Amino acid sequence: MRSKDKIAYFYDGDVGNVYFGPSHPMKPHRLCMTHHLVLSYELHNKMEIYRPHKAYPVELAQFHSADYVEFLNRITPDTQALFSNEMVKYNLGEDCPVFENLFEFCQIYAGGTIDAARRLNNQLCDIAINWAGGLHHAKKCEASGFCYVNDLVLGILELLKHHARVLYIDIDVHHGDGVEEAFYFTDRVMTVSFHKYGDMFFPGTGDLKDVGEREGKFYAINVPLKDGIDDTSFCRLFKLVITKVVETYQPGAIVLQCGADSLAGDRLGCFNLSIEGHAACVRLVKNLNLPLLVTGGGGYTKENVARCWTVETGILLDAELPDEIPENDYIKYFAPDYSLKIPSGPMENLNSKSYLNSIRQQVHENLRSIQHSPSVQLQEVPPDFYIPDFDEDEQNPDERVNRHKKDKQIQRDDEYYAGDNDNDHIMDDA
Repeated sequence: MRSKDKIAYFYDGDVGNVYFGPSHPMKPHRLCMTHHLVLSYELHNKMEIYRPHKAYPVELAQFHSADYVEFLNRITPDTQALFSNEMVKYNLGEDCPVFENLFEFCQIYAGGTIDAARRLNNQLCDIAINWAGGLHHAKKCEASGFCYVNDLVLGILELLKHHARVLYIDIDVHHGDGVEEAFYFTDRVMTVSFHKYGDMFFPGTGDLKDVGEREGKFYAINVPLKDGIDDTSFCRLFKLVITKVVETYQPGAIVLQCGADSLAGDRLGCFNLSIEGHAACVRLVKNLNLPLLVTGGGGYTKENVARCWTVETGILLDAELPDEIPENDYIKYFAPDYSLKIPSGPMENLNSKSYLNSIRQQVHENLRSIQHSPSVQLQEVPPDFYIPDFDEDEQNPDERVNRHKKDKQIQRDDEYYAGDNDNDHIMDDA
């Protein structure tokens, strides 16, 4: 056991200010709510807080095609009508609308996950958190399922510079199809997704028999579930699968996508997990004591998303949180009971014990096909991707640096929430 985990937490307030549109279920505002709830519980005092750098197009193109990245950078709500063919080609439109500051939004959430991976690689922290990340549906050349840039793939690619094997775990109600597809042919990444499958549920992939191909055969694990799965069933299966996966695969690092749409009462979800059930999965993965990158994901009942990711921040910090939510800027959203935990609902669990047991047996059988973890020789660790930056010696300390230029600096003067330069000191006082 490590004596005390060092936690790095990434957040930029601008990520919560974008607006997908009036009828769109994705509300990035949930990220502001989460952050202020984290502050109200004073969890920021127990971890290092960073504003992520905005990922450069050349960084995004480490996975995505250069033409797709360039189009995301160029398209605006005012010009989208001029690019109808490209809108279709890149799957932009109803599910993935073009909105103001779309590309900057992608740069921020992707930058957070990339920075998180780099801090883990450089052993500057044990656990890195980016609740703005976890957009697991985006593909190499197109947007999908409210996701434009797949920050998870970019983060895993960073981790692979230092680790022979990376384990990806996904507890979003939707299949982690974009991440699985990116690594479907390699044994360097094992993807494990627990998700609703069947009944034309988005994205329609993630069958038990989809196990990877070529060198990646048996390195994709899918746990397809039916409506109404509850804490007892989900947590038991999660523990049995993940324990066996880690024992067999022996990863050097783990990426955990904590989509909160698997909670009871989610606008788009159909599972019946309480926050405590969802968080139990996070606790189990934390207790594996491996370098851990934690992201958000789906979640469309925003007050419950904020509750869930705050509880899970507390778990990662080994902090006990009182159930009564402290005063904060978004307190009205947690009425009428103002409690942190939410229970599961009265929903019927359509996952029988025999069905879940058959999944467990098949997963264990597939893992036996691996025999032992793959042997990967790492010759030389490539450097972090070159980022244009300032030469500090050439900067005039008397010259005022504007906000935009300052935000480009990875190491910021006010990256910690402490002191007079703290942008959120008002919330700290609250």
